[in-house]
Amino acid sequence: MRQAIAAPGASKAIGPYSPAIRAGNLLFLSGQIPIDPASGALVDGGITAQTEQVMRNIAALLEAAGTGFEDVVRTTVFLADMNEFAAMNECYAKFVVDPPPARATVQVARLPRDVRVEIDAIALIP
Repeated sequence: MRQAIAAPGASKAIGPYSPAIRAGNLLFLSGQIPIDPASGALVDGGITAQTEQVMRNIAALLEAAGTGFEDVVRTTVFLADMNEFAAMNECYAKFVVDPPPARATVQVARLPRDVRVEIDAIALIP
């Protein structure tokens, strides 16, 4: 069984995909970019402000599915500039819990809407 998950506190999909899909007791979150769900606008500011919004969007989707950061098992962080890793990592660390999820971080040539960061996640649903 597959079930689409969306949340008012997370940005809407900007293409033909679901913000998250529940499959059994797994939740697969699509890559989240720093869109303010209230306005639909990109968050102004640098990597810290953008990472903060991405993590809030992830939190809203997790909550909508009945789970939280304590159940996230894997994330992938896509950065426009690896020189911003430390600032992104500092903000990211404020949201994840011990033990932190497995993670890959990669620099990419370009992200949707030319944002600085995009993060996807996989979580367990208790």
